[in-house]
Amino acid sequence: MNLTQRRQEFRAILEGDRCYRSASVYDPVSARIAQDVGFEVIFMAGSTASGTVLGAPDMVVLTLSEFAEQIHRICRASTRPLMVDADHGYGNALNVKRTVEELETAGVSCLTIEDTLLPLPFGATDERQLISLEEGVGKMKAALAGRGDPNLVVAARTGALRIGGIPETVRRAKAYEKAGVDALFLSGAQTKEEMEAVHAAVKLPIVMAGVGDAINDTAYLASVGVRVAGQGHLPFAASMKAVYDCMKALRDGKSPASLRPTLATAELMGQVTRRKDYDRWCKEFLL
Repeated sequence: MNLTQRRQEFRAILEGDRCYRSASVYDPVSARIAQDVGFEVIFMAGSTASGTVLGAPDMVVLTLSEFAEQIHRICRASTRPLMVDADHGYGNALNVKRTVEELETAGVSCLTIEDTLLPLPFGATDERQLISLEEGVGKMKAALAGRGDPNLVVAARTGALRIGGIPETVRRAKAYEKAGVDALFLSGAQTKEEMEAVHAAVKLPIVMAGVGDAINDTAYLASVGVRVAGQGHLPFAASMKAVYDCMKALRDGKSPASLRPTLATAELMGQVTRRKDYDRWCKEFLL
C-alpha cells in the first residue's frame, strides 16, 4: 500500500477548487466497487463500521481496534484515499492521540475527530450535546500530535450547527483552525446561509458526509469551500435490503434459479474479487 501517495492525492483535492463526491464504503468489496466505478475518494463512517463489524447501531460500541482492523482491510483492497469518521477519538485527548496513531498505521488518508459528547452519558436525553470548546481544542491538538506522517489529514468535525447554530459553529471552527487542523468536517448543514457563514469565517477546506437537498450541488459547494461531499450511506442500506430480500425469498420457497436475474454475475464477482490477478499469481507462483 502506497499510503503516502494516497494522502498526497487527498491533500491535492483539498487544495483544489473542485468539490468531489465521496463513496460511502464499509468493507473491502464495497471499496473496490467504488474504485471501479470511478470515485476519487472513499469514506467509512462509524455507523457503517458498527453495522458491518458488530451488527450494532451507531452508538459508539465499536472499539478502536475493531475499527482499525476494518480500515486496514479496506486500504489493502483499494488504492483510493480513505477518509474515516473517528467519532470522539474513543475517549479523552490522550485516547485521541492513540486513535490517530492506530488509524494512520491502518492506512487512512484523512480522519475526523468530533466535538459531540460521546458516548451518551448516564441520564442523557435524546438531544445531542457538545463537549466544551476547550476540550474540543485539546482533542484537536492531541490528534495533530499523534500524527507521524505529515501528509495525513486531520479534520475537526463539529456538530454545532444543529445544536448551537451558526454563531457557535463559527466560534468552534475558528478555534479549531487556530489549533492547526487541516480541514473542517461540517455536520448537519442544510442551508446556504449556514455554508456561507462558515466559509466566510475560516480558510479551512470543508469536507462533508452528506448535505441538505437545498445545497446539494457540487458547483455551489465548491464555491463555499467544500472539497469533498458525500451523499449519505446508501450503499450499505442497499446491500442490507438486497441480502434481506434474497434470504426471505429463499426461505419462502423461491428457487435459486428465479433469483439469478437480481444477483451479481460471475463476471462481476470475478472483477470485485480480482480473480484474474489471483489466477495470474497461481500460474506465476504455484505452477
